[in-house]
Amino acid sequence: MSEVKPLSRSEREAQIKDRAGWVITFIALLLAVTTYAANGFSSKILSNTIKANDTWNFYQAKSIKQSIAEGQLEESKDYNRKEQIRSKIARYESDPVSGEGKKELMARALQIEAERDEAKKHTPWLTFAAMAFQLAIVLLSASILAVDKRMFWGSLGVSAFGVLLLIQGIWLVAPLAI
Repeated sequence: MSEVKPLSRSEREAQIKDRAGWVITFIALLLAVTTYAANGFSSKILSNTIKANDTWNFYQAKSIKQSIAEGQLEESKDYNRKEQIRSKIARYESDPVSGEGKKELMARALQIEAERDEAKKHTPWLTFAAMAFQLAIVLLSASILAVDKRMFWGSLGVSAFGVLLLIQGIWLVAPLAI
């Protein structure tokens, strides 16, 4: 029966370096995917915030014009002029043809805000996933320096947790809120 000779430190280091190099590359790829997804959601949040603000500003301008027209209606003595003003006030309130009445603008702004709020639900998960992948890379690097397989395996566990966070961040598979 032959005895199994324990590996020397340099042999263990070579084993860990070989494995860790490939794992670091894969985790870096996951980190890049996470960053790409997070940037997409961040862009949507910013874009929709601007669109919603612009739409609410347009709504406010319509409200001001409507108030001015209502003041003109009270002061007008001419029947035909009053009818023109009433028609204008009605268009400020709702204009389905142009889609630029207050009613339509409010609906559009609320829809844009809902899309923005949906995008906001993704970002914390992606932030945590990126942190997990960064921590895993640090642990892998430390496992090479310390020649420590426990750190190597720990980094794989942290990576697996990062993958779960990435999945949640992209698809919101679990009905969890942060």
